Amino acid sequence: MRVSRIQAAENRETVINVASRLFRERGFDGIGLKDLMKSAGLTQGAFYKQFASKDDLAAQASRRAMESATHRWSAATAANPDDPLGAVIAFYLSMDHRGERMDGCPIVALGSDAARQGDDVKASFEAGISEHLEILGRLIGKTDGEEPNGKAMAVLSTMVGAVMLSRVVNDPDLAQAFLDAATEQVREAVAA
Repeated sequence: MRVSRIQAAENRETVINVASRLFRERGFDGIGLKDLMKSAGLTQGAFYKQFASKDDLAAQASRRAMESATHRWSAATAANPDDPLGAVIAFYLSMDHRGERMDGCPIVALGSDAARQGDDVKASFEAGISEHLEILGRLIGKTDGEEPNGKAMAVLSTMVGAVMLSRVVNDPDLAQAFLDAATEQVREAVAA
């Protein structure tokens, strides 16, 4: 049975959304096309009508994951307009976010995997990271004549590293300690 163009476009979006979540949970090589397509409610044959390769899907899914992360940052700032940077820090450096394997930060979940992928996946991450830096730069603003970009890079690096480290340890107290230490360091860096 032929699939309409509208249905094909919807199927493509479904696959990208499912892949963005499953890749964050399992890594790019942690799930095969058959299982990925099954999770999207489609057959493996439908994959090749939508994507040139798994690498093509990885780039699309990475872009979607980074867009999702940016939307979550925007939601955090909108929820606390009096302290938007504090809202991002509180959301990002939380045990809840640490536990979100499928919906959490794609930089944390896939950063080392992305470094081993092709240029298209790296470009998706680079665009998303640039957007994160832009948001942080706006939230930090100019302080003591220093441009926000350097501070934004330090803040993002600290936050990503803390969540990644908190995920690789079993001890929840140690995980929390990483998040708390990063929160303190980020607040001090922004205030300086």
